[in-house]
Amino acid sequence: MAENAWILGINMTKFGKHPDKDALDLASEAALAALKDAGVTMKDIGVLAYGNLMGGSSGQMLQKQIGQTGIPVFNVANACATGATALRTVILAVKAGEVDFGLAVGVEKLSGAGLLAGGTRKEDEPTWTPHGRFGAVAAIDGRIGTETMPGVFAQIGMEYGYKYGGTSFELFARIAEKNHAHSTLNPLATYSKRMSLEEIMNDVMIAYPNTRPMCSANCDGAAAAVVVSDSKLKTLSLEQRRRAVKIAASVLTTDPWEEGCQVLPNVNTVTRNGARQAYETAGIGPEDLDLVELHDCFATAELVHYDNLMLCEPGGAVDFFNSGAPWRDGRMPVNVSGGLESKGHPIAATGIANVWEICHHLRGEAGDRQIPGAKVGLAHVIGLGSTCGIHILEKSAA
Repeated sequence: MAENAWILGINMTKFGKHPDKDALDLASEAALAALKDAGVTMKDIGVLAYGNLMGGSSGQMLQKQIGQTGIPVFNVANACATGATALRTVILAVKAGEVDFGLAVGVEKLSGAGLLAGGTRKEDEPTWTPHGRFGAVAAIDGRIGTETMPGVFAQIGMEYGYKYGGTSFELFARIAEKNHAHSTLNPLATYSKRMSLEEIMNDVMIAYPNTRPMCSANCDGAAAAVVVSDSKLKTLSLEQRRRAVKIAASVLTTDPWEEGCQVLPNVNTVTRNGARQAYETAGIGPEDLDLVELHDCFATAELVHYDNLMLCEPGGAVDFFNSGAPWRDGRMPVNVSGGLESKGHPIAATGIANVWEICHHLRGEAGDRQIPGAKVGLAHVIGLGSTCGIHILEKSAA
């Protein structure tokens, strides 16, 4: 049976605009800080997984900055789940007994990128003619929907409201209001400004019902984590064992076959399947969680993921939010970091940054935003294509 794996060290840079730093500068900053946090050096690391979606850098290039030691390097790209996938890659190597220590890094230079599309080939002609392997399927943008991210997730939120009722423009804006309020306690967030409901609702409309403050912020940033095996952790210092965070579950899912998902992405099924696997692996239920960092790329996405992560009864996401549960002082705090809407979303870094937030609460090191007595947390990301990464983390008993 594979042994347990633990987060030994973890770090993220401040998210935001870094015009004076390139991707390797940011990745190096996060990686070296994570190594220091773990109390190890690059010489101890047996495998490196490097996540970068928009290109221009690699794990081998990072090694030239932080130490070339001949170890295997995995260059990872997996949509918005790139960071979570890099982390899972390292976890697999550690649990398999191949290495004692692994390093996962995610980095992106994304400030000023504008609206992001799904990456599907676009057609300029008014009519579509099939040609070649990838040309056998037409782009859907402007034909049956949109592939621009704000539009996709606007559709997802509106669909949930149509199916279950209770949603409104104001409700989605209140979700963003929560996250911007939480951000005021996070010094590493891109934006740490509280916004009133009126400010959010009256800002620029991006894709109804998401205005600009209800959308994730494109920014620069990096995050890194050091993973250690259970057997190796037992040989380390008491302080290292005390601050280590157990990885109770590490799950990566993709779409099962469904007729609908052959045309439009289904972030609901891919997340619900991942959550079910994660809870089963960790031996817990959603009621055992003390906090959640979920992929609120838009306010509409946060609402549907309350349901997909089983934080509420099926169809009960509106009532869950209205109860006050996902606020920092509620019974199930969600996105205490400020979420992607405030913290920012440097794509490949997000999956590890969400884990960073959970780890700091479980260690009791989250400062003013600390969830008292936090022992179990869940970090979630999704990427269109589609993929979902979920990590359930537990406080050390040492």
